[in-house]
Amino acid sequence: MPLLLTDWLPTTRKEMELRGWQQPDVILFSGDAYVDHPSFGAAVIGRTLEAEGLRVAIVPQPNWRDDGRDFKKLGAPRLFFGVTAGCMDSMVNKYTANKRLRSDDAYTPDARADMRPEYPSIVYTQMLKQCFPHVPVVLGGIEASMRRLTHYDYWQDRLMKSILAESGADWLVYGMGEQPIIEIARRMQTGTALTDVPQVAYLADHVVPQAGDILLHSHEECLKDKKKQAANFRPIEEESNKYAAARILQQVDGRTVVVNPPYPPMTEAELDRSFDLPYTRLPHPKYKGKRIPAYDMIKFSVNIHRGCFGGCAFCTISAHQGKFIVSRSKESILKEVRAIAALPDFKGYLSDLGGPSANMYRMGGRDEARCRRCQRPSCVHPQVCANLNTDHRPLLDIYRAVDAVPGIRKSFIGSGIRYDICSDEYAREVIVRHVSGRLKVAPEHTSDKVLNLMRKPPFARFEAFKQLFDRINREEGLNQQLIPYFISSHPGCTEEEMAELAVITKRLHFHLEQVQDFTPTPMTVATEAWYTGYHPYTLQPVFSARTPREKLAQRQFFFWYKPEERSRIIRELHRLKRPDLIKRLFG
Repeated sequence: MPLLLTDWLPTTRKEMELRGWQQPDVILFSGDAYVDHPSFGAAVIGRTLEAEGLRVAIVPQPNWRDDGRDFKKLGAPRLFFGVTAGCMDSMVNKYTANKRLRSDDAYTPDARADMRPEYPSIVYTQMLKQCFPHVPVVLGGIEASMRRLTHYDYWQDRLMKSILAESGADWLVYGMGEQPIIEIARRMQTGTALTDVPQVAYLADHVVPQAGDILLHSHEECLKDKKKQAANFRPIEEESNKYAAARILQQVDGRTVVVNPPYPPMTEAELDRSFDLPYTRLPHPKYKGKRIPAYDMIKFSVNIHRGCFGGCAFCTISAHQGKFIVSRSKESILKEVRAIAALPDFKGYLSDLGGPSANMYRMGGRDEARCRRCQRPSCVHPQVCANLNTDHRPLLDIYRAVDAVPGIRKSFIGSGIRYDICSDEYAREVIVRHVSGRLKVAPEHTSDKVLNLMRKPPFARFEAFKQLFDRINREEGLNQQLIPYFISSHPGCTEEEMAELAVITKRLHFHLEQVQDFTPTPMTVATEAWYTGYHPYTLQPVFSARTPREKLAQRQFFFWYKPEERSRIIRELHRLKRPDLIKRLFG
């Protein structure tokens, strides 16, 4: 049965009229194109509110350069405006690690790079407040979530206030937003106060601290003392990853940012409900004939769980989704697979059956009571928790059930695999049946000192996995490639350690392709160490490559095999007084 325009959330007044609406209850503004798919946050929030019986409209990528007509075209909502920058922090989306403008935007039709401003959360909110000063604005999404308190902004090279203070928004939802947005909408309809809604942050003029509250150093103190900024981070991270967390307070401009504790992890039924909402799984018809690269990447993929217990120092996944794994039911996953198999342009190949990490499905603490007392940000660092159940059998059952669905020729695992918890049985299943020639893993470095700062396992664990990978390939008569990801200029990493990385990866016969220079992103352990010079947990000094010359000097060692890099690398190794490495690289 062909889809109708009314199968999508309305984006124009004409589309509202087709539904017989005069006024929406909620209007969402998004920095991304509108793709009605469970991988796109604005669609998830819109469908979640719609399921509560609310009339929800969406304005994707409004024009902020003119007189604001896109912000006025649907009028004022009955309850509130919702604002998100999109699926990524806008500055990561817009700039490279060298602060150069990117030439494309994967979340925009035809990848145009000029369809969203810098900091859309701030720009959109300020525009809405000019047009409708008395209508509440609720911020959400990764940009708002990671900028809810004082944070370092790499692109302006300065500490910035909570995005609540910068934007003028009334409320901020951090993390995955279905539970808090439902409660916000319910309370707004009854006129009930929102100040105790879990997972919500707001600015208040007068706050009386309660027993158990955590009072951070103020924004003004952090501007004067980098060590205080570093010290702030530990409680922020720990309270984001606890079952029973404390309320966090921080003063800024004479007011107080209040961050309420998060909701407990969603149940399986709650997560199923979110994924089973009536998404069309397609871009809005207004984009007909245009390509949205981010949609092309995920249109034939299935997300089977949320959360990540890796706690990597440079990553925001656990900071946003939490460290506790919430898995979908087998029935919900198979329902989505069957929907994909029915799509007219589906050729039988699922591009990914995974999640933030491919192999954490159904994993968690054997004794949940111990998890409720735990405040470790990572369940696998500095070693795998003895309470962690890493049984891969439920995941293998999902793989086999999906492959048995009519119309599925093959399901690939495109998400990265955590080899530090990987069973031999699981590795063999993936390598033999779910790899399209290349398997992605993320050792990130070869130096155990740097890996410890990254909260990654020792490099020997990667070498052991590579031996297993090579052995399975030989036994099965395959010719698969292992594709490792590495990072340069991470806090704690020196040039010498990058030179040794080059030597080690040469010994392992890798010509590195999947590499990146460390980009400080708001509210991660690594970013706080990079900016302040102190590790947030120990408050001990940490070296970071900060200047363009230092960063380039580290990055060049990835490409030792390129003739044009050879002379520069040799000069650098002479400067470092490491002629032994010259011989091992080029001898």
